[in-house]
Amino acid sequence: MLLVAVVVVAVAGFSIYRLHGVFGSHNQASAGSGISNEIVAFNPKEVVLEVFGAPGTVATINYLDVNAQPQKALNMTLPWSYSIRTTQPAVFANVVAQGDSDSIGCRITVNGVVKDERTVTKVNAYTFCLDKSS
Repeated sequence: MLLVAVVVVAVAGFSIYRLHGVFGSHNQASAGSGISNEIVAFNPKEVVLEVFGAPGTVATINYLDVNAQPQKALNMTLPWSYSIRTTQPAVFANVVAQGDSDSIGCRITVNGVVKDERTVTKVNAYTFCLDKSS
């Protein structure tokens, strides 16, 4: 009886081994077709962050760079601007500024189109501009 079980297991194992390659389980890697995986830049966009105010105004400016990392510019004389040129599908544009004068403004433009603009007139004026759809 033991001998029959061993023979059945051996025949079943050999059959599975022989049929293994018949049903599309080949482990063959095909070579690439020559198509490049490199993404070609197209439709670049230019995003400009601007802060403006009275002549001689000194401001602290916080903004997000092209990778959405916060940056700080201390004691900047106005007007101030930061340009980003990218082919990323979306850029989160944000600028926050506080100056030592009674008037300060900011503007975000994308490809020459104003997306957000604010001007504030108060003591030690503070303003922000935000565009989530650049």
